[in-house]
Amino acid sequence: MKSEQREEWEKAMSSEIETMHNRGVWHLENYQKVKIPLGADGFTLAQKLKFRLNMYELREGREMTPKVFCSVVSNLLYERRFGPYFVCPVVAGLEYGTWEPYICNMDVLGSKDEPNDYVLSGTCDDQAHGMCESLWEPDMGPDELFEKISQALVNAFDRDAIAGWGGIVHIIEKDKVTTKILKTRMD
Repeated sequence: MKSEQREEWEKAMSSEIETMHNRGVWHLENYQKVKIPLGADGFTLAQKLKFRLNMYELREGREMTPKVFCSVVSNLLYERRFGPYFVCPVVAGLEYGTWEPYICNMDVLGSKDEPNDYVLSGTCDDQAHGMCESLWEPDMGPDELFEKISQALVNAFDRDAIAGWGGIVHIIEKDKVTTKILKTRMD
């Protein structure tokens, strides 16, 4: 049973819906996701990352793993440490071959945080941390994981006056990515 659960590990990343514009959540071919909050810096960083991703694939002849992609993002952010991009990216994906989940988030200087359970980024990450800590359990299935993430997001939104208008939850599995939209208060 343990090996079956390991094979079907899921990781999820949720992102807040902004009232003004989409925050720049984009997919790469191998189910990685990057969340970039500030418009101009986000587009610049996305273009530079796309260029580095393409150069890596041309040079190496293979796709980037989430760990390598996280290192590329971290190095790119650290290069700009004296005039940083105002972004806090989150990278989530499954490592090839082992299909082990990988999650990482970074600050504006590219300092990586690679926990085994969950990462948070956004306007209500302080409020969501307590909820995630209390609801998190290892080896959850996709439906249970979605339910726990939804509870954490909705409760965190209720505690933060800036956040709201719903959320998007991405469940990453070996063979698919399931995206569901949550609707919350609209005040």
